[in-house]
Amino acid sequence: MQIKKQSRDSVTNATRRAQIVRAAIETIAELGYDKATFATITERAGLSSPRMISYHFAGKQDLIRQIVEDVYHRGAAFILERVKAQTTVSGRLRAYLESNLEFLREYPTDLAALTEIGPHLRDQAGEPYTAAGYQEPSVQGLVMLLEEGQRGGEFGDFDARSMAVMIRATIDAAAPRMRGEHALDFDIYRSTVVDTFVGAVQRAAQRTSEER
Repeated sequence: MQIKKQSRDSVTNATRRAQIVRAAIETIAELGYDKATFATITERAGLSSPRMISYHFAGKQDLIRQIVEDVYHRGAAFILERVKAQTTVSGRLRAYLESNLEFLREYPTDLAALTEIGPHLRDQAGEPYTAAGYQEPSVQGLVMLLEEGQRGGEFGDFDARSMAVMIRATIDAAAPRMRGEHALDFDIYRSTVVDTFVGAVQRAAQRTSEER
């Protein structure tokens, strides 16, 4: 009986944490970081007291770190499913580019919250995160994908890290331009990005083959 109670409590706590995180994402996206207090998040989440947030999170930094982790995990799952479905490295690169941009379009509230959080996010030592630090895991994953394509002959000779940094910069530049007065035409931007980078690595393969 005690084990069952602990299991129920664990599920209840996880559900409540998820409820708070979702409410915080929506509040930050709508009101901005500074106005997203525990009181306003409590109201949106339908909780009885801000103390219920304090029970689950040590403070606002703890909560926003959880938001970032949840959004990144959601994005990784969204992208990985599409990338894994491809049988060639070129196909995986194409799927990576398309799905990253599609995630930006499908989850605008999450991305708006991340944009607000970015300048305020601190690590456990209290130091601010940097844009380069955010991007590094994605850059490293891209480097591995590009180098795989080079080893297999699908891609030509180029500096994989430089290409990976350019790809990430192009994707991240689209995030604040998905909506608003100067919004991008999504379909055109997506096809342009795919044609640019997939075309570049394939043309590099052709040049490498000719040189040999």
